Amino acid sequence: MVLPLMPKATAVWLIENTTLSFDQIGEFCGMHPLEVQGIADGEVAIGIIGVDPVANGQLSAENIKYAEADPKARLTMMEDAHKHLTKKTKGARYTPVSRRQDKPDAIAWLLKNHPYITDAQIVSLIGTTKNTINAVRGKGHWNSSNIKPKDPVLLGLCTQTHLDDAIAKGQRASGTPPKAQNA
Repeated sequence: MVLPLMPKATAVWLIENTTLSFDQIGEFCGMHPLEVQGIADGEVAIGIIGVDPVANGQLSAENIKYAEADPKARLTMMEDAHKHLTKKTKGARYTPVSRRQDKPDAIAWLLKNHPYITDAQIVSLIGTTKNTINAVRGKGHWNSSNIKPKDPVLLGLCTQTHLDDAIAKGQRASGTPPKAQNA
């Protein structure tokens, strides 16, 4: 069975916004029902922002409504769920003002966890400048005392698919074995 790209974030959204059973959410997200119950109780997945599977094209609203009405019904992934996630728009993209302060945190996370990713890849992935990357790297950023490394996917600055592609490309270019960095 094909799982959603961010199963825990999808489970968080489904718990918060639907009346689906823990079994239904667990089966769709590839989790045990007790783990889903832990998410609902606030013991698991603390701080994970929910991701709307309907907006991502992974589920249809009708499928959710049908599963809510019938507890034995199972959620099914849409046929073209992963197709639209691989599309990358060309040109500059707009980042809302509320998310702009998150870019240095995302840069710090990438530099810490994936140092083999080039500056050019970070620029295209997050939508920042090389000057900002160098300022974060050299601790010369104006807000460097408050920068805390955070995953750019969870911040909403890029998709998991694009991040995985950048990581794989950086590993191939540097000759780093894939398992050594992800372990």
